[in-house]
Amino acid sequence: MISSRLLAVLLVSLSAVTLTPAADFKPAIVYDFGGKFDRSFNQSASVGAEKFKKDTGIPFREFEITNAAQREQIMAQLAKRGSSIIVAVGFTQASAVERVARQFPEVKFTIIDAVVDLPNVQSINFREQESSFLCGMAAALASKTGKVGFIGGMDIPLIRKFALGYVEGAKYVNPNVEVFQNMTGTTPAAWGDPTKGAELAKSQFGRGADVVFHAAGATGIGVMQAAQDAGLLSIGCDSNQDYLHPGSVLTSAVKRVDVAVYKAFQDAKAGTWKSGQLVLGLAEDGVDYSYDEYNRTVLTPAMKRRLDQARADIVSGKLKVSEYKAQ
Repeated sequence: MISSRLLAVLLVSLSAVTLTPAADFKPAIVYDFGGKFDRSFNQSASVGAEKFKKDTGIPFREFEITNAAQREQIMAQLAKRGSSIIVAVGFTQASAVERVARQFPEVKFTIIDAVVDLPNVQSINFREQESSFLCGMAAALASKTGKVGFIGGMDIPLIRKFALGYVEGAKYVNPNVEVFQNMTGTTPAAWGDPTKGAELAKSQFGRGADVVFHAAGATGIGVMQAAQDAGLLSIGCDSNQDYLHPGSVLTSAVKRVDVAVYKAFQDAKAGTWKSGQLVLGLAEDGVDYSYDEYNRTVLTPAMKRRLDQARADIVSGKLKVSEYKAQ
């Protein structure tokens, strides 16, 4: 269900203009590396687009890139073919969005996880460190060894935000907790290497970690499988991944990319879409931790009470989570 608080934030200051007839409205989405079925970031975006199609009956065009050169090419093609709005999923598409948006000023663009400052571009970002803080708390609460791990995908500031929040949350519970950290790589290939993810997880388990959090896209599938195989715990990322290994996934750092995509399409159709920046955190229900039938056996009621209190304190401002600042 779309959160009423998030809807309110996304609708703030939007000015009413003429409604676009459904027959003339042509939305499109371009996924990042890893593809729409990565069971993580891209798939969450796909869920939002599919919900829009189901609710409105309006189809959307979509494209899964396989190399960097395709970004600009496909966006230009979509614009030329009359797309009303193009949603670009992922920070790596920022330069392509900027170039194509300048060429087609009449087309609306929404980019996720980046900022492009143009009058026809909407930039949606998230406070990932807030949900990661809660996941770090969960990891420290569940750990029996006092050692937990983090595995990121591409080594970039966005993923460092996840790591920073995770470490702060773990140390908030246990100041003496040891947190192992690894990044999968420095190129976009880091998002799609489950084998490497499993290897890194096994290495951290071998050093004593008993809970490992991934922020690595499809690479994280290997992390979670390794935890399942070892009889230990993992923490999912971006979408709710608890269902992938019930009883082994402690929780997931949920990032509501699905809501962002859905609202971008809906607002463009309704004529209420607006350019500029939106930043969504716990207060706006843009991020959260997951709790459902798949992880209730491992995320205990006592743990949940601690997480919910911290969540409320972050929303109220009583508890501050650090912002990552690139060196």
